Amino acid sequence: MVARIYRPAKTAMQSGQAKTRRWCLDYEPEVAKGPEPLMGWTSSADMKSQIRLYFATAEDAVAYCEKNGIAYRLVEPKERKPKTMSYSDNFKFGRIGIWTH
Repeated sequence: MVARIYRPAKTAMQSGQAKTRRWCLDYEPEVAKGPEPLMGWTSSADMKSQIRLYFATAEDAVAYCEKNGIAYRLVEPKERKPKTMSYSDNFKFGRIGIWTH
């Protein structure tokens, strides 16, 4: 089973960068999820899909995998460029976009 090492992206409900600076290690699924015959819930027999470990740096996560003999795949994060917009830009004369109110 292959482990994936990545930095999680911020959720749609976050405005800040909390919990996006640490590195996450989780396992890629071996068995596809499917409906349970009795209740119809989605389930899987893959127990390693429940494991998620967090590390301060990618090097720590790679060292953990190499120490324990775990095959891994390192996914580099895509850095987003910061928006440079001020409050006064909402009211400037040459504003691009329609005024809504």
